Amino acid sequence: MYDSVIFDHDGVLTTLVDISLLHDATWAAFDELGVTDPDPDHVEQMVINVSPEDVHTVAGTYDLDPETLFRTRDEFSSSYQCAAVRDGRKVPYDDFDAIRRIDAPLGIVSSNQQETIDFILSHLDVTDLFGVAYGREPAMSSLHRKKPEPYYLEQAMSALGVESPLFVGDSDVDIAAAEAAGVDSAFIRRGHRADHTPSPDPTHEVAGLDDLLAIDGVPVADETTVAGGEGGR
Repeated sequence: MYDSVIFDHDGVLTTLVDISLLHDATWAAFDELGVTDPDPDHVEQMVINVSPEDVHTVAGTYDLDPETLFRTRDEFSSSYQCAAVRDGRKVPYDDFDAIRRIDAPLGIVSSNQQETIDFILSHLDVTDLFGVAYGREPAMSSLHRKKPEPYYLEQAMSALGVESPLFVGDSDVDIAAAEAAGVDSAFIRRGHRADHTPSPDPTHEVAGLDDLLAIDGVPVADETTVAGGEGGR
């Protein structure tokens, strides 16, 4: 029996933003730092899947402090995503309320910014649904801790006081983090993962959050006893 269920966030609980929004945020970050005409390749390096080496290389090109560049990039990325939440471009998936039936502690472990995760949960009025919600802190140290490293997943397990969670994600790094932490995983095959073959192999594969309720070992409350209604929609 699983003693908890922990979720990745983007692409699992809420829809992804268009990549163009993250590009715009990164251009704005460079402009904020006085770099008005950066090489588009350097902008691209700072949009997603950023490594410490990327930050140092790009910062050195423009005589910027790496930590300042990364923090500014994170701040603008978060700001733009929060704006997308406010105006309905980033929303919960239609099956979000299925997780209310899970009769076990819930958590979030995301590689998005902590500020972004906190804002989304508050905006949707679902903060209390999760016992813990981890995102990245706006510091380069977080790049060494994010998935596929199990650091934040293990932190969430400790905070929840659990040992046998099911970790639900939509990417290889989610499955790898679960494997590294020694816990089971569920790969959720949203539309953007329709043709993806996950590696490593997940413990389970589901089409949506509703399917989690049918997994052997996931504690499920009777539907008539679940409170909350449409708060996550």
